[in-house]
Amino acid sequence: MAIDTGHVGDPVSIPAASGARRRRRWAALLREPGTALGLFLVASLLLAGLLAPWLPLDDPTEINLPERLLTPSTQHLLGTDHLGRDTFSRVVHGARVTLLAAAATLALSMTIALTVGILSGYHGGWADTALMGVVDLLLAFPSLILALAVAGALGPGLLNVLLAAGAVWWVGHARIIRGVTLGARQMEYVTAARAAGASNLRIILHHIAPNILGPIIVIASLDIGWIILGIAGLNFLGLGAQPPTPEWGAMLNDARPHLQTAPRLLLLPGTAIFIAVLGFNLLGDGLRDLLDPRTVRSGG
Repeated sequence: MAIDTGHVGDPVSIPAASGARRRRRWAALLREPGTALGLFLVASLLLAGLLAPWLPLDDPTEINLPERLLTPSTQHLLGTDHLGRDTFSRVVHGARVTLLAAAATLALSMTIALTVGILSGYHGGWADTALMGVVDLLLAFPSLILALAVAGALGPGLLNVLLAAGAVWWVGHARIIRGVTLGARQMEYVTAARAAGASNLRIILHHIAPNILGPIIVIASLDIGWIILGIAGLNFLGLGAQPPTPEWGAMLNDARPHLQTAPRLLLLPGTAIFIAVLGFNLLGDGLRDLLDPRTVRSGG
C-alpha cells in the first residue's frame, strides 16, 4: 500500500507561503493612497537630491546681483533670491544637503541607541540600571534644547550640527529598543542558543538584532521627518550650514529680511520641508502597518 507523503512538513512550502503572503501585503500596502503618496514624495526627493549635481540647473551658489529678487520666469522657474541666485536650483540642491544630513544624523543616533538599548535589555542588572539612569536624565530635557547646547559648544558648521543632533536624538530610541530586547531575550531561540554554548556577542548579533529589525525600521522611518525638522531648525538659527551652502533651514534664515517684499523666498524652502516631513511620515505609517506583528497576525 502506497503511503501518501503529500506536502506535510515540506520545508519549502512554509517559506514560499510566507513569501507570497508578504508580497500580497506589500501590494496591498502600496494600494493605500497615503502610503503610495508618501513613497512617491520620498522617492522624488531622493532622486532630486541624488541627481542634483548632474541636472541642467544654475550654480546654486553663484551670485548675480543685477538679477536679484527676480520673479519666476522661463529663465528662473522660481525666481531668484536677494543675491541673484536661482531659487529652484538652491531648493533642489538643498534636498541633497538636507537629506544627507538627516540620514547621517539618523545613522549616528540609531547606532548609539542600538548599542545602549540592546546592552541594557540583554544584560540587565547594574548595566541596565546605569544606562537607563543616563537615558532618564537626558529625557528630562527637550532634545532640541540639548542639541542647541551641544551645537553651541561645538561651534557653527553642518558637521557640528549633525554630531549634536545625533548625540541627543538617540535617547528615546534606546528605551524602545531596550523594551523589544527584553522581550526577544526570553524567546526560545535565544534559550536554545545559550544551551548550545553561543557567546553573548553571537546571540546579540545573530539572534536578537535580526529579530528586532522590524520595530527599528518603523522607528527610523517615523523619526526621520522630525530629524529633518530639527536640523532645519538648527540651520535656521545659524548653527549649521554656513553661506553659501544651499540648505532649506539656512534658506529660511536668509529670506527673513525679505518676508514683506518676496515672501516666496520663505514659502519655497518651507514647502520643501513640509513635503519631506509629510512623505516620510506617510511612508513610516505604511511600514508600521506592514511590520507590526499584530497586523501580520491579523492580516493572515
